[in-house]
Amino acid sequence: MYEDVNGVRTWHEVRGGGEPVVLLHGGFSDSREFGPNLARLADRFRVHTVDRRGHGRTPDVPGPVELDVLAGDLAAFLERVVGGPAHLVGFSAGGVVALGLAQRRPDLVRRLVVLNTAFARDGWVFLPQPGGELPAELTDRYAEVSPDGRDHLPVVVEKYARAANSDEVVDLAAITAPTLVLGSDDDIVHLEHTVAMYRGIAGAQLAVLPGTSHLMLFERPELCASLITDFLTTDARPLMPITRAG
Repeated sequence: MYEDVNGVRTWHEVRGGGEPVVLLHGGFSDSREFGPNLARLADRFRVHTVDRRGHGRTPDVPGPVELDVLAGDLAAFLERVVGGPAHLVGFSAGGVVALGLAQRRPDLVRRLVVLNTAFARDGWVFLPQPGGELPAELTDRYAEVSPDGRDHLPVVVEKYARAANSDEVVDLAAITAPTLVLGSDDDIVHLEHTVAMYRGIAGAQLAVLPGTSHLMLFERPELCASLITDFLTTDARPLMPITRAG
């Protein structure tokens, strides 16, 4: 279904019942990527999926796609469609948007889960570059549903590549929501950066999944869904806390 969000005709879908969870997809992808993995969260939660501007079934619109803009889109979606604060689960570029929203609008975030993401440009092993091209399979998948058509993809790539290579750094100290940082031991995010994000968000929890890559959601779907569900429904009570002892 479509809803006007921040002046963008935004595609979204809702399934299940319970506390609201918003799933935020990766770059140059769309909400379909959650079908084989996190869609099962709808057994416990009211799960909202939403395609970002220029992705999936949501058209591109003129203008920049800096983090301020994308966080503003998400804030408007939460207020207009979800009806208030929600748990956010962001994968890759979707995690960047989730972090940006948690920094700017902590009142709209219940709990935060970020998977295979970074809070600054230097956290990525590599990034899309302006003027670059995507693999054919990503182009074909974009063309399957995009209202803008296959030929518009280079425009989207150019805008998002420029935004991804900006110098903006998320202020982790401003994030107050309970946070789970999920990473892989062979990711396109430097492991040291993932650990720095965990350490930079007060009270955050960390899980690094062994034998996984940036496509952890597809490699270990059951484990990812289980870890996320456990985090969203229980409070950690370590028996021998060190950093949390105070």
